[in-house]
Amino acid sequence: MPPSVPSPRRVAHILRTSLFAQVACALVLGVLVGKLWPGFASDLQPLGDGFTRLIKTIISPLVFCVVVVGIAKAGDLKAFGRIGLKALIWFEVASTLALIIGLVAANVVQPGSGMHVDPATLNTAAVDAKTGGGHLPSTTEFIVNALPTSFIGAFAENSLLQVLILACLVGAALLHLGHTKVPQVLPAIEQAQEIIFAVVGFVMRLAPIAVFGAMAVLIGQYGLGVIETYAKLIVLCYAAAALFIVLLAVALKAVTGLSLWKFLRYIREEMLLALGTASTESVMPRVMQKLRKAGARDDAVGLVLPTGYSFNLDGASLYLSIGTLFIAQAVGVDLSLSQQITVVLVLMLTSKGMAGIPGSAFLALSATASSLGAIPAGAVALLLGVDRIMDSMRVVTNLLGNCVAVFAVSRWEGALDIERAKKVLGGETVEPAAEEQPADVPAGTTKEPAVSEAG
Repeated sequence: MPPSVPSPRRVAHILRTSLFAQVACALVLGVLVGKLWPGFASDLQPLGDGFTRLIKTIISPLVFCVVVVGIAKAGDLKAFGRIGLKALIWFEVASTLALIIGLVAANVVQPGSGMHVDPATLNTAAVDAKTGGGHLPSTTEFIVNALPTSFIGAFAENSLLQVLILACLVGAALLHLGHTKVPQVLPAIEQAQEIIFAVVGFVMRLAPIAVFGAMAVLIGQYGLGVIETYAKLIVLCYAAAALFIVLLAVALKAVTGLSLWKFLRYIREEMLLALGTASTESVMPRVMQKLRKAGARDDAVGLVLPTGYSFNLDGASLYLSIGTLFIAQAVGVDLSLSQQITVVLVLMLTSKGMAGIPGSAFLALSATASSLGAIPAGAVALLLGVDRIMDSMRVVTNLLGNCVAVFAVSRWEGALDIERAKKVLGGETVEPAAEEQPADVPAGTTKEPAVSEAG
């Protein structure tokens, strides 16, 4: 057998040990099953949903532990506040840039021109079904809803912003009291964190099954024909996302000296899983682990990444801006420059309240159409057939945007070990970093677990 052809034993070993290979095979099998047996494929929805539910049970306690430990070990609450402020500045600049790129791309390519759609012929009830009759919160509602009403309720409702606020309060209290009054609390939280990471490892073994089910359902329900119908819009969205990712790579290189392409290879398993399940939440625990291993400090990872899931939806911003102009062009409405500026301003607000709301993209598009007064709100039904196809674009762009934000803000705050990051992203084996403990942290604290990489 030629040496370039792997032996069956080698192939079996790769499939048994590499999560990337397992997920890739599951992805292909899901497409085949969805194409050949669409009726059977629709019954596989619980596979993807079940995996996502398991991951969601882990996210809130994991974020709480990482943030509390990060604050307590950093020993400086003011530094934590600076990280939060710098993260919000980065998020606003990045998401606004994404909106502008989307508008410029849609103006140049005109994806909806020539469709001449009559809004009266569209099934607006389908949009109501997609959104479940919900609505996006106003700015005031968004801020108030971020404040917890119950310690347990924040975890039960899986509200990341509420959990973050509780974690900040607990971390600040630990700093204030010191280890002399509560000597066993911080070690206990660290041990709980290690248990959660162990649970993540167990759940991730189900990832290929989840990807198989999610991809089969997607192809079975929508088929491949929708790609032909909306080809121009799909290509434009993905091309705009590719341009934005190139800009992210340039920004990451300029700010930190790190390569986004090496980082992509480093998180290839998580990226493929996010693509297969159409969810960035499914990979948050693993991505947090890998960012910490790559030299980003605990407090920066624990604050920037979860906050980005609510405030830094770059892929969604691209899609919303392009989608708004696509709808206008499809129904024959020519938006003026002032109206397009209004689109940017409205989407800057509505996109911040989208996380975790069913059909949030359609709610944001409807709110934008209503604010303009020139586009029939029911015209957003035009995007029902293609919305699921856009998930891959949104997932990749959102995830990379948030990871780049972690590195950039960490570097900005001096919370990034550049040499360690370059070694890890370059594929070198790096020993777990020795933890720098402040004077008021008791000796014998459990060290951070190493991250095991499959494949």
